[in-house]
Amino acid sequence: MVDDFKLEKLKRLRDIGINAYPYTFKQEMHAYDIRSNYEKLEGKSASVAGRAISIRRMGQLYFIDLLDESGKIQILAASNITEKDSMELLDMVDSGDILGINGTIGKTKRGEISIEAKTITMLGKSLRQLPEKFHGLNDTELRYRKRYLDLIANPEVRGFFKTRARILSFLRNYLDSNGYVEFETPILQPTYGGANAEPFITHYKALGSDFYLRISDELYLKRLIIGGFEKVYEVSKDFRNEDIDSTHNPEFTQIELYEAYKDYNDFMAMTEDMLSKLVTKLFGTTKIKYQGKEIDFTPPFKRVYWVDEIKKKTGIDVAELSDAQAKEVAKKENLEIGIINAYHVADALFDKYIKPELFNPAFVLDFPAYMCPLTKDKRGNPKLSERFELYLAGKEETNCYSELTDPLEQRKKFEEQDAERKKGDAEAPPSDEDFLEAIEYGMPPTAGIGVSIDRLAMILTDTASIKEVLPFPAVKPKLE
Repeated sequence: MVDDFKLEKLKRLRDIGINAYPYTFKQEMHAYDIRSNYEKLEGKSASVAGRAISIRRMGQLYFIDLLDESGKIQILAASNITEKDSMELLDMVDSGDILGINGTIGKTKRGEISIEAKTITMLGKSLRQLPEKFHGLNDTELRYRKRYLDLIANPEVRGFFKTRARILSFLRNYLDSNGYVEFETPILQPTYGGANAEPFITHYKALGSDFYLRISDELYLKRLIIGGFEKVYEVSKDFRNEDIDSTHNPEFTQIELYEAYKDYNDFMAMTEDMLSKLVTKLFGTTKIKYQGKEIDFTPPFKRVYWVDEIKKKTGIDVAELSDAQAKEVAKKENLEIGIINAYHVADALFDKYIKPELFNPAFVLDFPAYMCPLTKDKRGNPKLSERFELYLAGKEETNCYSELTDPLEQRKKFEEQDAERKKGDAEAPPSDEDFLEAIEYGMPPTAGIGVSIDRLAMILTDTASIKEVLPFPAVKPKLE
């Protein structure tokens, strides 16, 4: 709640004619620049701005720790400061206030780089107490619910979001430089598809119909390929009505890209090249640490064959698994899953036996065909599909297909999904008749891939939870 003591100071500022919320301030330097270039800047004038995060007084001298986007710097302010307004203002400054400082760069007797203030300008009077910085802001729910306080109390968190921004910038530049065209496709869709997931439903009043927040932008990007574009991508917000945990958030960001005349082998090579160059750009090496263990992004990445690996571990050939057999397997393996069919049991077996072993980059290849309704069959083995997922530190990072382009086969697979949905599988999407019509006009051979930005940022910032790299993760509404 608003602090009465701070509110009284705001009133006093106004009484002496000081605007506590001015329009602008000429900020010319940041804390990092001053610290990094001190030898050149010593004795020169500086104009800085930021939040006062602590204030200490020793006799007539004030020590203010000022935090800006780049870091922290100390401000020295004496009662004989040059301007009358600044002198009167000094006694009304609290921790949390946003200040503008004009002064001279120097060092204290203890050798700390500081700015000796000549003038102080109030740029934003804080009316609430900041969290106790000495103990830090450690309440996880509070950190995520009120991220602005987390960023004030734990400035190192800003680095996570800057790295995330650099990841997106690199990937965009990589794709642009390789001839891809960026698009924006509908977030509100009359029919959801492109993945197995339960959607969020909303109502479009102007159209008098229920719509869905997209679970993927796949089917719209494929329409662009059908229309004649050969390389397309989108940085997309997608939405899946699923559980929240350390690697899942219902609202998430991914890049999806599609290229005509390519297959999943081409995209494996591109993925290796793209990620190894990204890591090198960020860290100067292809080897990084994640949660105390090394991840090596040096190509080529390991190849793991989905069906073969599960058969080695369990003796079960999941490529031949029927829904009836799946019930027996689920019971025997003690699989705790809500929907018991071949798809979900095979997926659970992979999670149980294979995924925990995938720490260094590994392509998991050739899924059972019944798990891949938008994918071409494996050449030479129609029980498998030409699909790979890339795993990093045991987490799915990408999902790629040699895209299904046969309209008759696509209709058949959509009908199979419809049947599963009618049996109660809420994650099975309905048929998209508009897309089926589009593909009936003819679609070239195409490869497509989705890259999880959130999980990639999580690994490249060495954080254990996806919520650390989401500026505003999903949290339960707080009841007043």
